Amino acid sequence: MASEELASKLQRRLQWEEMEEGGPQPEPRAAPVPEPQPQPPARAPIARADAELSVQLNRRLDINEGAARPRRCKVFHPYSEFPEFSRRLIKDLESMFKLYDAGRDGYIDLMELKLMMEKLGAPQTHLGLKSMIKEVDEDFDGKLSFREFLLIFHKAAAGELQEDSGLMVLAKLSEIDVALEGVKGAKDFFEAKVQALSSASKFEAELKAEQEERKQAEEKRKLRQAAFRELKAAFST
Repeated sequence: MASEELASKLQRRLQWEEMEEGGPQPEPRAAPVPEPQPQPPARAPIARADAELSVQLNRRLDINEGAARPRRCKVFHPYSEFPEFSRRLIKDLESMFKLYDAGRDGYIDLMELKLMMEKLGAPQTHLGLKSMIKEVDEDFDGKLSFREFLLIFHKAAAGELQEDSGLMVLAKLSEIDVALEGVKGAKDFFEAKVQALSSASKFEAELKAEQEERKQAEEKRKLRQAAFRELKAAFST
């Protein structure tokens, strides 16, 4: 092993001496050929973006052709979308909606609507219930959101429901007293037309009425507390 290393060193020494004397130059070593690098795969986000764009374009074509309905804004403002309804009426309808929303998921599904109609004394067949939901089901999810629930009463007030339809039966059996809602001379909300009132002034008046009610309730509470303290002091002496 040592002799081989020594021979290698002598060989390199002779080459360097030949180079210094102008002798033949050692052949340069060939540069290593770089190995081909694998091509990176197509980026997944671009593929997903293309797929999403294709879905959106197809939906837009369906909407233009009437095969689909446009989605509504996720934020729902009942007072602005249904200005013909007073704040009190919307709150009453909201309480009614929550009463029958047994699952507490913000929707009334087929079974909950079935129980609702039974409690109102107007049971419906399975097909009848599906037909009721379909008539106001704007997002085709097979259940009623609060907005779609309000749409029932909007259509009933505007005369857009058949007299013998399940939704009209639901609207009539709800027993909404419109005399408290400021509709003059209306014994039945669904026999009266929605009056053209100023939404801004109506909204402001209802806010003031609510504030006055809260103020009176607070004064009564304070009076009860004062009476209780006086009674307690009388027994303490």
